[in-house]
Amino acid sequence: MGDSAVATSQPLAAQAGMAMLHAGGTAVDAAIAAAMVLTVVEPTGCGLGSDGYALVWDGAELHGLNASGRSPEGWTPERFAGADIMPQRGWDSVTVPGAVSGWIALWRRFGTLPLEQLAAPAIRIAEEGFPVSPVIAKLWANGAKQLGSQPGFAGCFLHGGTAPLAGQRMRLPGHARTLRAIVATEGEAFYRGEVAEVIAAAAKANGAVLSVDDLAAHEAEWVAPISTEFAGYRIHEIPPNGQGLGALISLGVLDRLGWKDGAPDDPATMHLAIEAVKLGLVDAYEHIADLGHMRHTPADFLTPDYLAKRAALIDPSKAGDPGHGTPKLGGTVYLSTADRDGRMVSFIQSNFMGFGSGAVVPDWGISMQNRGAGFSLDPAHVNVVAPRKKPFQTIIPCFATDAKGQPAMSFGVMGGPMQAQGHLQMALRVLGFGQNPQAAADAPRWRVTAGRGVAIESTFDEGLAAQLTTMGHELKRESPDAVFGFGGAQLIQRTDAGYVAGSDPRKDGLALAF
Repeated sequence: MGDSAVATSQPLAAQAGMAMLHAGGTAVDAAIAAAMVLTVVEPTGCGLGSDGYALVWDGAELHGLNASGRSPEGWTPERFAGADIMPQRGWDSVTVPGAVSGWIALWRRFGTLPLEQLAAPAIRIAEEGFPVSPVIAKLWANGAKQLGSQPGFAGCFLHGGTAPLAGQRMRLPGHARTLRAIVATEGEAFYRGEVAEVIAAAAKANGAVLSVDDLAAHEAEWVAPISTEFAGYRIHEIPPNGQGLGALISLGVLDRLGWKDGAPDDPATMHLAIEAVKLGLVDAYEHIADLGHMRHTPADFLTPDYLAKRAALIDPSKAGDPGHGTPKLGGTVYLSTADRDGRMVSFIQSNFMGFGSGAVVPDWGISMQNRGAGFSLDPAHVNVVAPRKKPFQTIIPCFATDAKGQPAMSFGVMGGPMQAQGHLQMALRVLGFGQNPQAAADAPRWRVTAGRGVAIESTFDEGLAAQLTTMGHELKRESPDAVFGFGGAQLIQRTDAGYVAGSDPRKDGLALAF
C-alpha cells in the first residue's frame, strides 16, 4: 500500500515506472516508461510494432485513447480471394502499428518529464542486455519454433540460432536504435520519416502492400470511454474496435442476476458469471468491428432493456449455449500506474499472437503485430476486411469508478479472448466481494471456450469443478504450463488509506507501491 503504485508483468518494467514517479513524474510518465521497457524485455507479447489502448484518470475525469492502426490501403477483399481466413502470420497479417503513436499522444497531453528521460531505461536495457525471465523464456522458445523462418525474426531474437534460456542475457541493439529515433523526432520518424521508410521497404520486399502513405495517415485517437454499472460501481472500457463492449455486456447481464447471494468461488455464483460471459462474447464476435462500420452503437447493447432481455436467457441451474442478440435499430502486456496526485493509468499494448506476425524489420528491432488476422473474410460480416479499416481487437484496458464518480480501480487481464472474461472475474472478486487485488490475481481462473466448454486452470478446486460439471458445464483442466491461456492480471485499487496493487505470478509480474 502506498501513495503511488506501479503494476506490470515484468519487474524491470515496474522498476522503470517507479523510477519516473521517484523523479517527480506522473502516472502517465510511469506508464510510458514501463511500456517502452516491456517492448524490450517481453517481446513475446509486445514490440515496437504493437498497437495500444489506454484509460487515463487525470485527477478529474477519465479519458480514452485508441492507438490501434488501420489496414493498408491495398487490403481489398479481392486481395484475399480464395482464402478461408485472413493470414495469421507474416507481413500480410500486419496492419499499421499504433503503440508508438499512443506513447507520444499520452506524453504530449499528460506527460511532465522529457521524452528522453522516459525512454532511457528501455534504451539502456536494450543496449546493455537483460536476463530473460522464466515465463518469457518459455514463450520465447515456443515463438522460435513457430516463427524462426519469418523474415527478420532469427536475426533479432535468436542470437546464435536459438532462443535464450531463462537467466540468459539478451541484447536488442536494433530496438535501441529505433527508440532513439522515436525520441529524437517525438515519434515522427516512425510514421513520417526514416523509420517509416524502412518499415515500408521491408513490407514491399516480402510482397506486402503496407506503404509509407499508410503509415503517414495514422494518428492515435482520443475517444470517450463506454461504461455500465456493476456492483455499485461504473466499469469503463474503450469503445470498439476492441472487445471491451463484450466485457460490459457480460458485467451488465451479471448485475441483473443473483450473484450477490453467494461468494466468488460458490458454484452458483461462478455458473452465473460463466453464463453472462457467454452472452457478452457471442455479441462481441457478431457485432464488434471498426466503430464506423458497426450497424449498432455500443450504447444499444448497454440499455437496461437489452441487458435485462439477455439476462432472462440464463438458467440459474443449467449451462447454456446461447446465440448472439441484436438490439433494435437506433501474445499482450498490461500495466497500471497511479501517482500521489490521484492520476491513474490503465494501459495495454500487444503484438497479438506470441511475437505477433513474426516479421521483424532488419537492423531496427521492430517486431510487427498481426492484427490483420482479426478481420473476417465473410462479406456479410461487419468486421470484413477492407482498406484503411481497424480490425476487431482483443486488447482492452479497464477502469472502475465509484458511486461518486471517483476512481476505484485500474485493472486488466492479458491473453486474447481471456481479457473480457478476466475483467469480469477481477471486478467480481474485488468490487463485488471485496477481495484484495493480489488475492483476486492469484485465484484460479476459468475461460469460456465454445458451446458449453469451459477451460479451468490446473489449480482449480476439484469439488467446485465437479459441481459445475453437474450443471452441464463441459470442463477441461489445462496443464500448469498453459500460462498465457488464462492471462496475467495487474490491478491497482484506490482506497481511503492509499493504493493497493496486485500483480499476477503467472507472468513474472511485479507490483510496487510507495
